[in-house]
Amino acid sequence: MSNFDLESLLSGNRRSLAKAITLVESKLTAHREQAQSILEQVLPHSGNSIRIGITGVPGVGKSTFIEAFGLYLIEQGKRVAVLAVDPSSPIAGGSILGDKTRMEELSRREEAFIRPSPAEGALGGVAQKTRETMLLCEASGYDVILVETVGVGQSEYQVAGMVDFFMVLMLPGGGDELQGIKKGIMELADALVINKADGDSERLATMTQRQYTSAMNLLRHTSFWTPRVMTCSALKTINIDAVWGMIVDYYFQAVQEHAFQGKRAQQNRDWMHQLVNEMLLLKLSGNSQVKAMLPQLEQEVESQDITAFAAARRIMDKL
Repeated sequence: MSNFDLESLLSGNRRSLAKAITLVESKLTAHREQAQSILEQVLPHSGNSIRIGITGVPGVGKSTFIEAFGLYLIEQGKRVAVLAVDPSSPIAGGSILGDKTRMEELSRREEAFIRPSPAEGALGGVAQKTRETMLLCEASGYDVILVETVGVGQSEYQVAGMVDFFMVLMLPGGGDELQGIKKGIMELADALVINKADGDSERLATMTQRQYTSAMNLLRHTSFWTPRVMTCSALKTINIDAVWGMIVDYYFQAVQEHAFQGKRAQQNRDWMHQLVNEMLLLKLSGNSQVKAMLPQLEQEVESQDITAFAAARRIMDKL
């Protein structure tokens, strides 16, 4: 794989893109080093897309929404990449490879690129590879990057930390208990989109929209943007254009307020700190002296002969 064709990636060749992503996802040191060198070369060509994070409760119709949304964007002349962050079952090999079959029509389109998340297990690893994959997709000319969270909980925070706009999909009804979506995730949301607002559910969806709008107004958002609550039907492709219109509004307001670059700069800084922490942990766990003293220290902490703090300090002294 050493003869990687960078020009081909930059000209939008899907096979070159897939090959570069495989290098990024590889655990082999030689591949990782090659991936890093490719990333450094593509960095000046990246960052020209709008990055949208999408999460939602199970059964909300996320795949149907992403497919309808992706197809709409392609009609608008955009090229769309869909990346999934799935830190779920390491036992089953991580990613549910159903993504492509779930978005059958979208995956057949030349202007779309769908990549299930790497079978990794550890969220940090998956998130890092997704960030790097995003840069490769941007360099390859994709205008809109959709990052979908498949797991729940921590993965939403990770995804919100790597996108420009974070959207939570909801079901009509259940406005009272906020559908088990954590308040923290509500605070991350730039928009709540109530899907399946069609047929009998249409009135319920409008009521839900009102409930969520007042709930959102209670949350203090410090930015220039007031999160919006919208309804749509991915199945009947109703209001999909309005969802995109809202994101475009957000984009122009963010550019006007000079908030766009600031947000991305902050995200890059945070990511660097996260990587430093992970690399420190790796370095520590690979240290032979630490390995040798760890069992003894663990035993002493368990039997309360020394404090956890003192034990941790002894380990750190070996760095």
